[in-house]
Amino acid sequence: MDTLPIFLTLSGRPVIIIGDGEAAAAKARLVTAAGGVIVGEDADGMLAFVALDDEEAAGAAAARLRARGLLVNVVDRPALSDFLMGAIIDRSPVLVAVSTGGATASLSRALRGRLEALLPASVGGLAQAIGAARAAASAAHPGIADRRRLWERALAEGGGLDPLRPLADPVAAVAAAMAGESDAVTELRTIAVTSADPGDLTLNQLALLGRCDALVVEGAVPAAIIDRARRDAVRLAAVPVVLPEGLTLVLRA
Repeated sequence: MDTLPIFLTLSGRPVIIIGDGEAAAAKARLVTAAGGVIVGEDADGMLAFVALDDEEAAGAAAARLRARGLLVNVVDRPALSDFLMGAIIDRSPVLVAVSTGGATASLSRALRGRLEALLPASVGGLAQAIGAARAAASAAHPGIADRRRLWERALAEGGGLDPLRPLADPVAAVAAAMAGESDAVTELRTIAVTSADPGDLTLNQLALLGRCDALVVEGAVPAAIIDRARRDAVRLAAVPVVLPEGLTLVLRA
């Protein structure tokens, strides 16, 4: 990754915006929608946006703000910016941001359009329902790994909480999912890696990588493929004689 994607809590916090015109107005709308308070250059702030047409003036403004310790975004000038704004899909509290690292905003917007069509309006309500059920889920499924398996099974493609399938009543769907099983199923699966391109992985292979509990890499498997595995999966040097609980996945070159 060339940049670190993060989501900031702006509610009630001051954000500096320098400039006028539509570019500045667009950033003001985003800040306001996130609960931020727009202030001028001389005020204290946690972030700053510079929307000036003149590149020299924009660079000077960014330097002044950066000297005060602020992170600065200069609109349409990624080389002058400390952080970048992606194309945003808002299904609050679910947010998806697509960035190309400043290379091309047009590609970000095109990807957003495709992803917008995939995400039903109910996905925000689903997130709220799962969040509201956290205490009940902890009581019914005390182990952290148990809850992870519960939600993974429910949220899988075709599952009761499949996020890409519209839900008429997310609260009822979540309640039904919590009545499901969360016991570990010990299994060993292997993916034969025949391409260095992660785009050549099938949906089933990506699903296995995303939910594996332990990962074994055999041979010269490209890093781009390994990076698709679950971040907190245990890395093993070889397949153990006694398999650990859950899914042990072998990536074999």
